[in-house]
Amino acid sequence: MFGSDKVELSDAAKKGDKITLSMLPNNFNFSQSTLQDYADCARRFQLRYLDKLNYPAAEAEPAVENERHLQEGQYFHRLAQQYLLGIPIDKLSRLANTPELQRWWENFLNFAHKELDGFTSLYPEVTLSAPLGKFRLVAKYDLIAVTEDNKLIIFDWKTYRKRPRDEWLSARWQTRVYRALLLEAGSQFTAAKPNKPEHCEMVYWFSNFPDEPARFPYNEKQYKLDWNALLKLTEECQSASAFPLTDDRQKCAYCPYRSYCNRGTQAGDLISIEVEMEAEELFDLNFEQIGEIEF
Repeated sequence: MFGSDKVELSDAAKKGDKITLSMLPNNFNFSQSTLQDYADCARRFQLRYLDKLNYPAAEAEPAVENERHLQEGQYFHRLAQQYLLGIPIDKLSRLANTPELQRWWENFLNFAHKELDGFTSLYPEVTLSAPLGKFRLVAKYDLIAVTEDNKLIIFDWKTYRKRPRDEWLSARWQTRVYRALLLEAGSQFTAAKPNKPEHCEMVYWFSNFPDEPARFPYNEKQYKLDWNALLKLTEECQSASAFPLTDDRQKCAYCPYRSYCNRGTQAGDLISIEVEMEAEELFDLNFEQIGEIEF
């Protein structure tokens, strides 16, 4: 998973000084991950999306346990997707072949029977995009559910070991991007055009805490704040001639690029830092790369 190529940085880069770079390519797409990376550390954004460097270091320790957890998270998302597409439960259940995955799967089935059966329509693994200034904003949703009265509910599956605080989730770019983009590009899901912010809600469901979902309703004021913030941040990215390091060195503990910046080689502890990172930021969840489920 991790590249071994060694990249030599200039003395300015090693000191954390600014480096002049060209603007973003015209075909660059913004997502919750790119925006969160830029907000957390502009240099990480540069190294990952502009320089496209390989990961030189593990995100967290113990590395083997971290890899296993991420892989199980990928397969859980695949199982949930197949279930929502109508694949029989008995065939899918045989594929939950680790104790952790089996527990998550049983929790999900209980949740689905109680919470998802009453919706008019379910749209799993939907990708939406919309213009955002000179660029495009893109997001892939685990599930968009439609109620009888044309309300849109976003469901996102999380496999965290620790339940994050709602305040932390509310401030994350994923929460802000997913709701705002759904209003911009989701009119095809309902008879109401355009959709109203009050008819949109985002729900995080936690496989390890199945009875403690985090719910985030929406309103017009928050929608305007989010969209304006998105425009402002993308304009800042586009006009930036330098991408400085973050001043918050705690973020470097779990950044896979930290050795490029001379900010350590030892990864942070997996348990203690997990709620400070998004699984989607550690790997781009690509179902074509996970592999097809065979029955």
